[in-house]
Amino acid sequence: MKTRKIIDEARLLLVGIPVALWTLIPVYHLMLFAISERDKATSGRLWPENPTLQNFDTVFQQKHFYLNHFWVQLGNSLMIALAVGAITLFVATCAAFAISRLKVKGGRTVMNMALFTYFIPAAFLAVPMYKTMANYGLLNSKWSLVLAMVTIASPYCIWVLKQASDKLPWELDEAARIDGASPLQLFRLVYVPLMVPSLVAVGTYSLLLAWNEYLYGFLLLSKETDLTLAVALGNFLAADDSPWELLMATGLVYALPPAAIYYAFKRYMVTGLTAGAVKS
Repeated sequence: MKTRKIIDEARLLLVGIPVALWTLIPVYHLMLFAISERDKATSGRLWPENPTLQNFDTVFQQKHFYLNHFWVQLGNSLMIALAVGAITLFVATCAAFAISRLKVKGGRTVMNMALFTYFIPAAFLAVPMYKTMANYGLLNSKWSLVLAMVTIASPYCIWVLKQASDKLPWELDEAARIDGASPLQLFRLVYVPLMVPSLVAVGTYSLLLAWNEYLYGFLLLSKETDLTLAVALGNFLAADDSPWELLMATGLVYALPPAAIYYAFKRYMVTGLTAGAVKS
């Protein structure tokens, strides 16, 4: 048994070490560029000869013309991500409650039809989404990106919450109704408190989805002061002599909030996204 345990651990290491290296090497190069002097990051050294934090000072002080609106664009990313997370959470929670607990007629059909949209890659829907926003006069408005991302995130969030909701004991609903609870009270006092892990999971998922979105932000927004930082980072590649050290420093700053959010709610993410995955 001891020999078998050693063999199993060795196999795990043989798989885990390459995966860890594959994941960490890009992060290492991101850091390497971010703390290197201009044109020194590609020197082939494993660590910069003269590491510097000047690149971060340039980013925070907006000392480069590509960074003239850094703080505004970071604020746009934050506002859009929070709005997408909040709206998606509200829509998905209400929809899952109606389908799973109130048994609204046709609810399952609507959910299945919404999930069917995932058979079409999101990139293929970009042009129709652009045309739709143009028809409603929402182009070049941050709300166009918010609505687009809510549309993309909601079906999956509804499905996750519906699966988790199906595991809640029906006796709780019956007891609440016997005590005279209305559907709204049942939703507020019974359903939401019991669904907190799943709510945190889908809220975090939708927030991070919006935070990292590039394609829809590139298509729907054009004004410099309305762009998200993810889209603005693409401007660094417009020149032949791109300031890679500033691009990587900005990218590292942009990567920190979602990493912090994920690790802060990691326990809820694992619990919430696996709720309803198996039948008890």
